[in-house]
Amino acid sequence: MTEESARQWIIDRFGVSRETRLAQFADLLVQGSAQQNLISASTIPYVWERHLLDSAQLIPLAAEAGEGSWIDIGAGAGLPGMVIAILTDRPVVLVEPRIKRVEFLRETAAVLDLGQQVDVVQSRIESYKPPVAASVVSARAVAELSKLLLSTVHCTDLSTVWILPKGRNVQSEVDDARRKWQGVFHVERSLTADDSGIVVARGVRPR
Repeated sequence: MTEESARQWIIDRFGVSRETRLAQFADLLVQGSAQQNLISASTIPYVWERHLLDSAQLIPLAAEAGEGSWIDIGAGAGLPGMVIAILTDRPVVLVEPRIKRVEFLRETAAVLDLGQQVDVVQSRIESYKPPVAASVVSARAVAELSKLLLSTVHCTDLSTVWILPKGRNVQSEVDDARRKWQGVFHVERSLTADDSGIVVARGVRPR
């Protein structure tokens, strides 16, 4: 997929006004990457495909989730969490332990006028307890699936939808997780990488 087609995919589904704000975020992401390693320099020419569309494609997978918060774990550069906030009206909680990333996320939320929608929490997910269970949980390149579920299950209930982008080992991670966890797991194909998938899970609980 080209940068133009990635951008058009977002316009077609979310409209021009949200795409315009997403373009502002892309500029902030590139500028911030000059100060700290938010995204790899090699991916900057492909920021719409590799990062923005890669994040935006998660939103339709949450169509059946409740109206509560979307928690993004290890939020880093705001991928996918900040993209979710820009393209939807859902409250988003960005959980990130590293102070420089937290500062970037808070400054970005302020610049994009997302302060009422986005809550940036400096914490490891193991230490964070939301006031109510998350409706959606996402995590991009944080941990192996079983470990991720273990560290985060206290933030969820049986109605939570987990949406977890994974690499080429996605099916083996799901197979391993099923030995320790009950729930409905399936893998969606990624729009941005043929050898990657997105784990969508519901009803997750320990065996």
